Amino acid sequence: MTRRLAEVARKVGVSEATVSRVLNGKPGVSDSTRQAVLTALDVLGYERPTQLRGVRARLVGLVLPELQNPIFPALAEMVGGALVQLGFTPVLCTRSAGGLTEAEYVTMLLDQQVSGVVFCGGLSLEEHGNLLQRGVPVVLLNAAVDWAGFPQVSTDDAVAVEQAFAHLHALGHRRIGLLVGPAEHIPSQRKTAAFTALSRRHGMNPADSVGHALFSFEGGQATAGDLIRAGATGLICGSDILALGAIRAARRAGLEVPRDFSAIGFDDSAFMNYTDPPLTTLRQPIEAMARAAVQLLVNQIEGNAPTPKELLHEPELVVRGSTGVWRPKGTQKA
Repeated sequence: MTRRLAEVARKVGVSEATVSRVLNGKPGVSDSTRQAVLTALDVLGYERPTQLRGVRARLVGLVLPELQNPIFPALAEMVGGALVQLGFTPVLCTRSAGGLTEAEYVTMLLDQQVSGVVFCGGLSLEEHGNLLQRGVPVVLLNAAVDWAGFPQVSTDDAVAVEQAFAHLHALGHRRIGLLVGPAEHIPSQRKTAAFTALSRRHGMNPADSVGHALFSFEGGQATAGDLIRAGATGLICGSDILALGAIRAARRAGLEVPRDFSAIGFDDSAFMNYTDPPLTTLRQPIEAMARAAVQLLVNQIEGNAPTPKELLHEPELVVRGSTGVWRPKGTQKA
C-alpha cells in the first residue's frame, strides 16, 4: 500500500497524504487533483478502491484494425494528441493475428471504466449492440461499417473518386479502373458506387473495371494485373499501398509509369512523396478528422446527445509523378 501511494504521488506530483485522502474518499481535495489521482491509478495498473470503481476514468480507448497501413498510426497520433490536450489518456488497442479480439478489447476497456472509445476502421455488430446498451460514448472514425447510433467522422469517398476520375479523364484516359478493398468494406462500396455512376455518365462500362483486393502491396499487385490486362490505363486505388502494388504490376507488364499507365492512391501516407515515381494521391484531412472525432466524443462524455449524422470531410488531390498524359503506344514523344 505504501509503495502504491508513493508511486501514484510521484506520477501526479502531489503528496502521499493527498493520494490517501482521494483513495479513502476524504474531503479537502480539488476535483482536478482527485481525477488526476484516479487516472494515475488506471495508468499504473492499480485497481481502484471498491467505492471508486463506478467513477469513470479519464481513459479513452482507441481501437485500430492494424498498424501496417501508415494511415492508422497517423490517425492514432492525431487522435491521441487531441485527447491528451483535453486531459484524457488514450489506450491504444490494435487487433492482430493471435492477439486480443475486438470483443476482448471492448471487455477490457469497459472493465477499466473508460470514458469513451474511438474505433478507427470498424466495429462488429455484436459489440455495437453491447456498447449501445451500456451507454458508453463511442465515435466511429473512417468506419468500415454502417451501423446507426454512434457519431461518425469519415472522408467523403464519393468526392475522392470524383476528383481522381476527373484528373485521369483530363489527362486523356478513357479506360479508367478502380482498385479497392474487399466487397463488404463500406468505404470501398461507397467508392465503387461513385465510380460506377461516373463511368456510365462518361459512356464507359464499369463491369470489368472494378477490382477488389486485400489492403496490401501484394493484393494490389495481383488485382491491378487483372485490371491492366482488361485494358485499364489508369487506376484509382483505395489506399496508397494498393497504388504502389498497382505500379509494380504495371512495370511487370512492361509498362512505364506514368507514360503508359497512371495510378492514384488514397491517404497520402508518410513517404509517398519519395516513392518512384512520387505518388499522386488523395490526401485525407486526418488532423481535422481527428479533432472532430475527439470533440464528438467529449460532447457525449459531458452528457450531450450524440450527433446522429455522419460528418464527411473532403480529401485533397495531391498531383505528383505517378499520373501523366495518356497517348496510344507509338504516339508518345521521345
